[in-house]
Amino acid sequence: MLLIMTLVGLVVGVIVGGVLRSVEPSADVIRYVGFPGELFMNMLKAMVLPLIAASIVSGLSQLDGKTSGRLGSRAVMYYILTTSHAVILGIIVVSVIHPGDPRIKRDMGLETGAAADVSAAQKFLDLFRNAFPENIMRATFAQVQTHYVNHTNTKGITQSTPKTAYVDGMNVLGIIMFCIVMGLVISRVGDDAKPLANLFHALDVVITRMVMIIMWLGPIGIPSLIAQKMLEVSDLVQTARMLALFMITVMLGLAIQAFVTLPLIFFIGTRHNPYRFLKGLGQAILTALGTSSSAASLPVTFRCLNKLGVDPRVTKFVLPVGAMVNMDGTALYEATASIFIAQMNGLDLSVGQIVTVSITATLASIGAASIPSAGLVTMLIVLTALGLPASDISMVIAVDWFL
Repeated sequence: MLLIMTLVGLVVGVIVGGVLRSVEPSADVIRYVGFPGELFMNMLKAMVLPLIAASIVSGLSQLDGKTSGRLGSRAVMYYILTTSHAVILGIIVVSVIHPGDPRIKRDMGLETGAAADVSAAQKFLDLFRNAFPENIMRATFAQVQTHYVNHTNTKGITQSTPKTAYVDGMNVLGIIMFCIVMGLVISRVGDDAKPLANLFHALDVVITRMVMIIMWLGPIGIPSLIAQKMLEVSDLVQTARMLALFMITVMLGLAIQAFVTLPLIFFIGTRHNPYRFLKGLGQAILTALGTSSSAASLPVTFRCLNKLGVDPRVTKFVLPVGAMVNMDGTALYEATASIFIAQMNGLDLSVGQIVTVSITATLASIGAASIPSAGLVTMLIVLTALGLPASDISMVIAVDWFL
């Protein structure tokens, strides 16, 4: 019932967005249209922190050291395999289709702008800084980010030095690491830590029930978000026409990853029909489509997998870590968009540059926050590694909400 209502809501959102575009609503009207969706997103995001903490700690505390070690190593191997495959697939698809035409850039009247002010190496170090936070309370609302500060030395020469600072946004990586260690230690300690294990297990049950209540607001929130996104884009048809081939390239890459690669891994691992399993994830897929956020869809994914009968001890560890680290879509999208921008600038990439794209896109996807359009921020790093103008991202922004 909920799945059908969400699906109907999705269609209603597209129709309402299309109808309202014809009357050219004001900025205030657009905000009112998106208001129910904003509340729905807020409620889902509010569940993310307690859900991650409760699920990881309660899941790992029920496993012995040997089982959790085997589970962890297999999960990490799967994350590495699928993310690197997504990047390689993105590079192959964009190289074969070659959607980048220098005329697109000329028609859109873009100027060359500044590059990103942080290197891929610093971004890589930021990953580890965030994974091991100095203050776990601060990690709930801020994460470390490196930027360069210009200063003049005694000889009058201007130099740039890297400086770390805190920026708004939950440091999910740090919270996950802390919860993993806590869960493992609780399982080691045994009876003395049983009250703490019971607390997290109870929290897990309560949060799951709260998520079920919030999900019934999805058929109102998701169409609201979709209609708002459609209204915010200034020239929908013209932009889509110019970037049609790029959009087809990205969607083809995502389709291969979602409907061929991942089902194949599922089939090899389980010898069961992967598409029947995918059907059971319909609610999670629709929520992800409507909210554009893996963090927001995480609570729904838990619910779907519980219904499909997957062992909760597995989902409690694999899902929160995977939703934040294993971003195949972002990895594929960043690799494809970077090479698309290179093609538009008439640049033929060497093997070395393609390897640079694949490594940087993988790191950038891990470092990207699980929020809408977070990939655009980390894409700057990929472009800088190739020496491409950062302002060219403004072309991709025009269709980013859709992709």
